[in-house]
Amino acid sequence: MEITSFPPEFEVTFKTHNDPANPRNWSTWYKAFLIGCASWTTWLVVLYSTTYTSGIQELMSEFHSSNFVVTLGVTTYLCGLAVGAVLSAPLGEVYGRKVVLVVGMFMFIVFLIPCNFTTAISQILVLRFLGAMAGSASIANSPGILVDVVPEESRALAYSIWSIGPLNGPVFGAVIGGFVTQYLGWRWTNWLILIFAGFSFAMLCCIKETYPPVILRRQANDLRLKTGDGRWWSRHEQNIPLREMLRVNLSRPLKMTFQEPIIIFFNVYIGLIYGILYLCFVAYPYVFHEVRGWTLGFSGLAFLGIGLGGFLTIVAEPLIKRMIRSHKPDPGTRSPPPECMMSIVCIASVLIPTGQLWFSWTCLPTRIHWIWPILAGVPIGAGNIAVFIYATTYLANTYELYAASALASNTVVRSVLGGVLPLIGSRLYQSLGANWASSLLGFLQIAIIPIPFVFYKYGDRIRKRSSLIASIQEEKTRNALLHGSGGLLRDEC
Repeated sequence: MEITSFPPEFEVTFKTHNDPANPRNWSTWYKAFLIGCASWTTWLVVLYSTTYTSGIQELMSEFHSSNFVVTLGVTTYLCGLAVGAVLSAPLGEVYGRKVVLVVGMFMFIVFLIPCNFTTAISQILVLRFLGAMAGSASIANSPGILVDVVPEESRALAYSIWSIGPLNGPVFGAVIGGFVTQYLGWRWTNWLILIFAGFSFAMLCCIKETYPPVILRRQANDLRLKTGDGRWWSRHEQNIPLREMLRVNLSRPLKMTFQEPIIIFFNVYIGLIYGILYLCFVAYPYVFHEVRGWTLGFSGLAFLGIGLGGFLTIVAEPLIKRMIRSHKPDPGTRSPPPECMMSIVCIASVLIPTGQLWFSWTCLPTRIHWIWPILAGVPIGAGNIAVFIYATTYLANTYELYAASALASNTVVRSVLGGVLPLIGSRLYQSLGANWASSLLGFLQIAIIPIPFVFYKYGDRIRKRSSLIASIQEEKTRNALLHGSGGLLRDEC
């Protein structure tokens, strides 16, 4: 039924601050289930990006292709994640998180099945690109689920728990892929991912919708149908053609990429950090498998140092939370300003090149004990996961309703860099040697250290100059004034 008018007393919002329809009022156990489901699904999609790298030598032999062509499988996959993020994030804001996640995982399975029966490397490249486009729905929309269900003061902890999946996905991909490829062959890495994907699809079918504007739009539509009264409405309904609505929502991440200074700089920073992390999946096999002579399976275990570093960052969350809360509260919100997150990113920005340079000069010659380059992965992993958690938390808290679009913009840039840099990795390490090639990457990481420090000091001024952020804050203020606090509340009718 169409909306006939917009009387304020018929506006559909959440009835009270404790309305059970509001995702932030759902039970703790169900929120934990949602976060776990989002983390597992994202872990699976990221895992598939690196299980492939363990079978590069087998693929080269079976399909008589060069290292460059086979490595394109990583590039096409990550570029597929980038393209898919642009589509799936705003679609989640139009149709809801659940629909996009379920359809995305179903299509991920559809494109994954033929990978087990391919007869040419070109088929693998195309299928990986399409599968990544579908799977990107989890990467683009999972952070939005956290924003939907978790209050701002607990969001960093939620991101820490959720990020166990996506940030450890590459590490587990290398470890699992190494042993599976060594003992069962590269095709079994696809079968294993297919089993995991089936489990993810089942879980996603069981979750409820979490995006408040979609929930309210559905409530308004249900009231119009049940009562026959076309005056029920939600401010999140848009009486514009579907095509125009999609055009606006699909163009938002692109506009934010070029118009929002915060996103521009963090896309550059996180993109380079992420791209260099994926270069590790070239450097480590070169050092441990080709030069040190480790088996394919055991060479994957070298990534455990990076995994350990990420785990330590997550365990340190209570200490980090105290550091964040020690900042002077914002007079307007009485909470620490978003820039307090940058204090952690600043520390991480120093840890990452420290670990990179440590690895650079302990990985070779082979007379240096193998434990030292592996331990160098600890600060690399700790820094990377800290950047991912606290930089993305900063973006999500800043752009709130459009958090998925903001993070989709970031996903595009980091996925493209993560896909392109490994293409030059093999030639870079063979030309310069592991020591100087890794050092060059460390110097690049040092060069971008000032970015988080600038936002730590001047981020509040940059935020105030953003018209998009200003409009979001005005919406929050209007809701708070009309309905007490918490926003999106409805007076009893």
